[in-house]
Amino acid sequence: MSTDVSSAELSAQEAAALAAIDEEAVARTLLELIAIPSVTGSPAESEAQHDLAGRLGGLGLDVDLWSMDLPALLAHPGFPGSEAPRDEAWGLVGVTEDGGDGPTLILQGHVDVVPPGDLAGWDGDPFVPRVAGDIVHGRGACDMKAGLVAHLAALAAIRASGVRLRGRLAVHFVVGEEDGGLGAFGTLQRGHTGDACIITEPTGSSLITANAGALTFRIAVPGLAAHASSRDAGVSAIDAYLPVHRALAALEAERNTDPDPLMAEYRIPYALSVGTLRSGDWASSVPDLLVAEGRFGVRLDEDPAAARAALETRVAEACAADPWLRDHPAKVTWSGGQFASGRLPLGHPLRDVVREAAHAVAGSAPAPREHGAPYGSDLRLYAAAGIPTLQFGPGDIRVAHSSQEQVSVSEIVHVTRALIVSALRTVGTR
Repeated sequence: MSTDVSSAELSAQEAAALAAIDEEAVARTLLELIAIPSVTGSPAESEAQHDLAGRLGGLGLDVDLWSMDLPALLAHPGFPGSEAPRDEAWGLVGVTEDGGDGPTLILQGHVDVVPPGDLAGWDGDPFVPRVAGDIVHGRGACDMKAGLVAHLAALAAIRASGVRLRGRLAVHFVVGEEDGGLGAFGTLQRGHTGDACIITEPTGSSLITANAGALTFRIAVPGLAAHASSRDAGVSAIDAYLPVHRALAALEAERNTDPDPLMAEYRIPYALSVGTLRSGDWASSVPDLLVAEGRFGVRLDEDPAAARAALETRVAEACAADPWLRDHPAKVTWSGGQFASGRLPLGHPLRDVVREAAHAVAGSAPAPREHGAPYGSDLRLYAAAGIPTLQFGPGDIRVAHSSQEQVSVSEIVHVTRALIVSALRTVGTR
């Protein structure tokens, strides 16, 4: 990985590529991609992949667009889990053709978005982008259609400038990131790889070099049904769940003491959250089952199997201490997305290359800061495959998945500029 160009200067080739950025195309492409309602698992997710395949082909990349073998992937022992039902999944990789013997840099992003939720919370249709000055509103605006646009714009500018690459740029556009990472897993299983990877998740243009993990769990707590008029003859599963809930809260507190320095800015870097509780089927019956589903944070460098064991042990201890649950224990199962943690190897040059590139194109602005993120992403799949990976992209994660989702076009352009310089310094030029 080349690092011979200092952050204080831009080479003639870098300057030429930066000058070739089409800012009008950046805004136009963002609006077009938001208009594809590519909710995870929906037909529009596949529509987005085919749309992007055409764009990559138009940029002169060698395109691999394939229908993934879902049964084979789901049966693989390393499958990362999924939640959304689907009948198909398409993989998409584009690779520049002019590279020689230099390294390959992967530019990665996911095309799927989460459902819009309550439409009353939106100002109009969430898939009809609304523009207010420099800001674009819509589902997927920052998570992460803006990141896809930055990749496309960087590739277009490099191609338009006539810069010849010593290595290669490989674009991985993936599905199913929001519910586990099916697309990235399938792409890596197909053999697409590289020497380093930049994922343009919304990071507010900061550097995220580590992700915590997140495991989806299900806890079934038994009760004993009875007529509500004689509730003392039954055992409410809701009441039986309460000591389990208290045990989960205590476990979360213990696991968040002395976090890794990259996670220290977060009050709860490894959150344990119960998202749904379902119990009872009749108002005048004592409920005989409660099902709690939630999300369990995995600490940096923690084996997910060890994390699962920690939660299972704590639930078992709570059951052993309760008169009812001692003989009728709660059952823990694991389903849905299973995100391990991941991080960029300490001292890897990719961090400094991207940091210096962002600083070089930002004028007097300070270099982006480095930190970790408390949520899972595809970073951990690439890191596990031996590909050094970080996240650097436009948008604020705090508005992602909300009815206030938005992104600044100028920030997309800034990220595009940083990507161009990072790419040229990584793969080298001829």
